[in-house]
Amino acid sequence: MALDLDFVRAQFPAFNEAALQGQAFFENAGGSYTCAPVIERLMRYYTQRKVQPYGPYDASRLAGEEMDEARVRLAAIMGVDTDEVSFGPSTTQNTYVLAQAFAGFMQPGEAIVVTNQDHEANTGPWRRLAERGIEVREWKIDPDTGHLDPEALANLLDEKVRLVCFPHCSNVVGEINPVTEITAMAHAAGAFVCVDGVSYAPHGIPNVGELGPDIYLFSAYKTYGPHQGIMVMRRALGTTLPNQGHFFNEGTLYKRFTPAGPDHAQIAASAGMADYIDALAAHEGITGDGAARGAGVHDLMRAHEVELLQPLLDYASTKNSVRLIGPDQAASRAPTVALASQENAEVLAQRLVKHGVMAGGGDFYAVRALQAMGVDMDKGVLRVSFTHYTSKAEIEQLLNALDDIL
Repeated sequence: MALDLDFVRAQFPAFNEAALQGQAFFENAGGSYTCAPVIERLMRYYTQRKVQPYGPYDASRLAGEEMDEARVRLAAIMGVDTDEVSFGPSTTQNTYVLAQAFAGFMQPGEAIVVTNQDHEANTGPWRRLAERGIEVREWKIDPDTGHLDPEALANLLDEKVRLVCFPHCSNVVGEINPVTEITAMAHAAGAFVCVDGVSYAPHGIPNVGELGPDIYLFSAYKTYGPHQGIMVMRRALGTTLPNQGHFFNEGTLYKRFTPAGPDHAQIAASAGMADYIDALAAHEGITGDGAARGAGVHDLMRAHEVELLQPLLDYASTKNSVRLIGPDQAASRAPTVALASQENAEVLAQRLVKHGVMAGGGDFYAVRALQAMGVDMDKGVLRVSFTHYTSKAEIEQLLNALDDIL
C-alpha cells in the first residue's frame, strides 16, 4: 500500500493556514505539526471540562474518562499494559526523575552505561549519578560514521552494570539502532534498559512490548500531539524502583514516577494521537487490535519516508561542500539529516528562509555526538528533518534551496 498523502495532510490544520502556504517544514525533529483530533480534544477539554477530574459531576467524570482513554489507547498501540504508560511535562523531566529513582536503587560501585550518541536528555541525568558513587561507562560512537557498535557494548557489560541507556535513533546521526538486539544483550548481563525514542516515535509509534526495553520515552509534541513526555515503564522495573511520587500513590504504577501534578488537558488531548492513527488505519484498510493498527500505520509512514529520504541522502553524499552525518541509506535511518560545512549552520538556516524552507542550525542538544565526530561546534550543523506528511514537492523545494545556498 502507498500512503494517501492527501488524506494525511487533511488531518493537519497547519497545511491550510494562510501564513504557512508555500513554506516547507523541515524542522520536525524539533516539534511536529499537531493533528486535528489533538487540537479538537484540547479545545473541548479547556472549554467543557477544565475542572478537577474524577469527580461525581459530569464535567469532572468526562475529564477523567478522557484522560484514561489516552492511556488505554496509547498503551494498546505500544503493546504494553495500560498502567505501564505515564505522562510527564517533558521527556527531559521524566528522565531526570528516573535518574533520581535509580540513585536510590543502586549502590556505590555499581555501573550504568550511557552513549555519546544521545540527545543530552538521555545521557546528562544519568552521568550525574557519578556524584553519588555510581560508575558511568560510555559506549562510544564511531567518530567517522556515528555508528553505535553492539560489540563495543559487549565489552562494557559485566555483573556491575545495572542499566544501559541509548537512543532508538539519534537526533543528529539518524541511524536506527537495533533495540531488540541491544536489549537482549543487556538483559543477558543482568542490566535494565532505558531507550530514548524521541527521535524515532514520530516516524511510527513502536510496539514497545515487542522491542523489549524496560523503559521507553518519547515526546508527544514531536509525535503530532501536545507538549507532554510519554513514558513506558514496564511493571517488573517500575515496582522495584523506589517511588518518586506522593507516598499514598505508591500503589499506582503510572503515578510512581510523576511527582508533579500532570497536565490534565494535555493528557486528555493525547488520545487524539490515537484518533489520528486509527483514522489513518481505517482509511488505508488496516484492521486488527490497537497494536496491529499501530504497526500497519508505522510501516506505511516508514515506507513513505524512506522513499522521500533517499534522494536527499544521495544529494548530500555527492556534495563536496557538506559532510553528511550518519548513514547514506534511507532504510537504516530516520529522516533527520544533519549536514556539517565550513559555514555557520544558523546562517545557512537563515538563507533557507527566502526559499520557503523552515529548518534549523546548531547543536540540537547533541553536543557530545557532534564533538565526537569532529564537528566544529562554533559552526554546528544544518538539520533538515521531516515526517510522513512531507511531500515529494517539498523535498524538491528543499533540494533546490540547498543547491542555492551551499
